Amino acid sequence: MSALDRAAVERFGGDLAHVLGGAVPPDAPIALAVSGGPDSMAMLALAAAAFPGQVHAATVDHRLRAAAAAEARMVAAWCANAGVPHTTLVVAEPIGSGSVQARARAVRYELLLRWAAEIGASCLATAHHADDQAETFLMRAARGSGVAGLAGIRARQRREVVAPGRCGGVDLVRPLLGWRVAELRALVVAAAMPFVDDPSNADPHYDRTRFRALLRDTPWLDPAQLARSAGYVAEADATLREIEAWLWTTRKVTPEGVDDPDLQSWIDLTDLPREVQRRMCRTAIHSVRAVNGIVRPSFDDSTNIEPLLDALAAGKTATQAGIMVSVRGKVWRFAPQPPRRSL
Repeated sequence: MSALDRAAVERFGGDLAHVLGGAVPPDAPIALAVSGGPDSMAMLALAAAAFPGQVHAATVDHRLRAAAAAEARMVAAWCANAGVPHTTLVVAEPIGSGSVQARARAVRYELLLRWAAEIGASCLATAHHADDQAETFLMRAARGSGVAGLAGIRARQRREVVAPGRCGGVDLVRPLLGWRVAELRALVVAAAMPFVDDPSNADPHYDRTRFRALLRDTPWLDPAQLARSAGYVAEADATLREIEAWLWTTRKVTPEGVDDPDLQSWIDLTDLPREVQRRMCRTAIHSVRAVNGIVRPSFDDSTNIEPLLDALAAGKTATQAGIMVSVRGKVWRFAPQPPRRSL
């Protein structure tokens, strides 16, 4: 291993420790999502060198492309030679033809997080990098996203997972957000590692591809600087989340006669600014979904809840991500959406 390679490995080890908020325990499994692209293969090589004996890799075959199975076998072969346990996760049901990338992403994370929980890993690492962050920032700015959306790809997110023999959380981590795509590709090329370029990454049908082309063709749009801006927004978002956490403890109420307060949430939100209401709504929805084991439809910080807020401001009942929200005086009630009646 060359000095440059050693420096890269040490850099990655430090980045993962920083994201996790401390040193990685020497006996803890580290789960990696590895698609076979140059970015994830670089992460795989760096992690295997930085944390020998701890890394587990998984590749998802969405059954969207005929070559996907072969790509999973390519990753599995490299892992076998490197002594890294590997699992191929195959999507059971067809993705469909509408919102393909969004649906594939939701199913992918569901499979990967459950797998990570099953192998006893407390974190799942993906290979998102600075260029991905810049693309996300521009995409969300173009859509009119607020603070939470412009914070972009989070370095660390807690995801609740229900898996056989385990019910708890897995940290979704992105240790490569400070790395540029070019240096990751250069790393795998120098190491003569196999990798594939997903043809969908060049398909102009997808929004992300068009924003990637915009960054490539506009030199004065610096991806590193855009990623840095997303980082500053993330810091502001973290401060607002601390305020939100305080309000969560001071504004929650338990009405008389309610026997199951943990299965639902009652919060006084009526006199708070809309941004705070937006955040509290998201927290309440996440909380009630987690307690009740609701995982579909998908819901995250980029999900649009403006129609929900509009309805609640007008005193109307509305639903979001399997949760029914109603207004009772000054209190908003969040509870699982009742099952639909069969005819």
